[in-house]
Amino acid sequence: MTAITPTTTVVPEPTTDVELEKLLEAAQTAAAPLAALRPAERAALLDAVAVALERAADHLIPTAEKETRLPEARLRAELKRTTFQLRLFGEVLRDGGYLDARIDHADVNWPMGAPRPDIRRVLVPVGPVVVFAASNFPFAFSVAGGDTASALAAGSPVLLKAHSGHPALSRLTAEVVVAALRDAGAPAGTFALITGTASGAAALRDPRVKAGAFTGSIPGGRALFDIASSRPEPIPFFGELGSNNPAFVTDAAAAERGAEIAAGFVHSFTLGAGQFCTKPGMLFVPAGSDMVDVLRSAALPSAAPLLNDRIQSGYTEVLRSLQSNPRLEVLAQGTGPLANPPAPTLLLTTAEDMLADPHALQTECFGPTAVVVTYDDETALPGLAETFAGQLTATIHGTNSCHVAPLVTVLARKAGRVVWNQWPTGVSVTYAQQHGGPYPATTAAGSTSVGTAAIERFLRPVAYQGFPQHLLPEAIREENPLQLPRLIDGRLQA
Repeated sequence: MTAITPTTTVVPEPTTDVELEKLLEAAQTAAAPLAALRPAERAALLDAVAVALERAADHLIPTAEKETRLPEARLRAELKRTTFQLRLFGEVLRDGGYLDARIDHADVNWPMGAPRPDIRRVLVPVGPVVVFAASNFPFAFSVAGGDTASALAAGSPVLLKAHSGHPALSRLTAEVVVAALRDAGAPAGTFALITGTASGAAALRDPRVKAGAFTGSIPGGRALFDIASSRPEPIPFFGELGSNNPAFVTDAAAAERGAEIAAGFVHSFTLGAGQFCTKPGMLFVPAGSDMVDVLRSAALPSAAPLLNDRIQSGYTEVLRSLQSNPRLEVLAQGTGPLANPPAPTLLLTTAEDMLADPHALQTECFGPTAVVVTYDDETALPGLAETFAGQLTATIHGTNSCHVAPLVTVLARKAGRVVWNQWPTGVSVTYAQQHGGPYPATTAAGSTSVGTAAIERFLRPVAYQGFPQHLLPEAIREENPLQLPRLIDGRLQA
């Protein structure tokens, strides 16, 4: 592997039009040979990137500390998550079930009234993908993050638009990824870094690009979604944009363990200085409980720096707006809530006031601020939940005797992940994970950006009808050379 040293961490200039054209052409050229690799061969590429990132950790981590203001322990844990998800997608590839291979043999007695032809269906890579890196997870949602891992696993070349919040780390990480892929035998053009807002937008418009992925703000994500949708050939755009992630506490739960829930809420909304997309931004509690008093006297964490000056200014702007709203009052607040770094803030309102102006009171405040809402009647919770737009998560704290089925029904319609008696800020990378939700949480509610199902975003189905065996993809040939689980004549066969 090519040696990586701190001297390579120079802030990059924006990608020029000439450079972008070369990278787009290289990605298009790489698409066919990358797609042609057997799943296990692509898995080996992902494993190689994981190993290279681990070996480069002592150079990557100090650069990340300088640019993101995040502590070393958090960054090392995040890098571990990043290499884990690369390897997990490798396992998905070796299993082969992700291809959803289906074979329907010809059947002259097919009951629909006409003979069934031989039809074989399999998922194939979409082609080159533009990934827009996030700022709040400089490893796990950035250059070598989940979007990159899932796209490469699918067999789609990646053009990674670096985030301006950590440009030197992005360049350094990209050098590690490119060198690892090259040394592992990946086609040239499999991965490349681009920089600059204009370059990212231009790449998304290019007809050689077949999908886009984004994690960030609603305005930025919507602008890119509109570009992807308005192209002469519209393409899928998988954007994670914004979420308030409401949490609801029932009467019984408040009576049984109100103080415990309050402490968990404070920890969750301030975790990472409130810069998690799954931060619970609003907590509904019974007005007759003592939870408001518990939260008013809660020990809030000390001020912690936000990721960068842009996030700091955006946070203080939204907090000022919330604090000036007459329907909100300060419930608890540390010293220097608008300072840099800002101390945490808890605001208070009632269910009636929230219903009167839900759009304003449910504004996402990306940072260590949350809103507590008191309600008088538990039967009102489903109606309160109805006021929310699409969410990444929604949480219920209750007991087994609580009658919350109507609330669960509403929240399952509003959010991609519904949490029971836990907190949503931990997004485990698993097989069943769903990190997505109705707009504006995401632009594609049927997809996830975390977990093994994320690979599905960068695949599309093709059915082959009546083909001779030697012209079929290996995954749907009769002899099953890849030893895949397949659906044959309607029955799953391992």
